[in-house]
Amino acid sequence: MRKCVRCGAEMEEGFTFTGSGGNVIRRKGLGGKAVYPKAAVCPVCGEVSVYVDEEQLEKLKK
Repeated sequence: MRKCVRCGAEMEEGFTFTGSGGNVIRRKGLGGKAVYPKAAVCPVCGEVSVYVDEEQLEKLKK
């Protein structure tokens, strides 16, 4: 559960990015690791938080 940094409300998680090339974060250089971020949205104030889930985080540790 994520809490909003602006108002403290519980955020709704699991939103994904869609569109042409807008859904990958990649390290510079050839063969760089890529992760797919998700977003959480606060239903009270509209704050958006971008995060990497545990599965994607494990990719970075390897």
